[in-house]
Amino acid sequence: MSNHLAVAGAEVGAPPDRVWRVLVDPVSVREYMFGAEVVTDWLPGSAILFRGVWQGTPYEDKGVILDVDQPVLLRYTHYSPLSGAPDVLASYHTLTFALEPIPLGTRLTLTQDNNETAEAAEHSAGMWLRLVDAVRTIAEREPPP
Repeated sequence: MSNHLAVAGAEVGAPPDRVWRVLVDPVSVREYMFGAEVVTDWLPGSAILFRGVWQGTPYEDKGVILDVDQPVLLRYTHYSPLSGAPDVLASYHTLTFALEPIPLGTRLTLTQDNNETAEAAEHSAGMWLRLVDAVRTIAEREPPP
């Protein structure tokens, strides 16, 4: 397993509860996860699937929910066949969404482990930054609870 981390973060002008709802709401997931449909019950030990089409190619990413601590931590494994890597444990990443209350809202940090190189981690971080920015946009446009 490689130890290069991809990290993406943003300060969100919304409270952690609202950011959490965006992370787990199927309609919001489709918007921030590049059009993918999520299938899971969000319980530790349960499967998580992301189904979609990327550049004309249907895919089904998969993983397992590892930790759920609402509204501060969501962690699951993730494998994408689009990576070209074999479906073996060494090809899975762990995605960790950490939500920290700050004076004007929430600091959202997404970390992905198991990147082969620093360059691969940098590439992943760029992709995850787009995802984090989309979560921020959705959370900030939602009406207050």
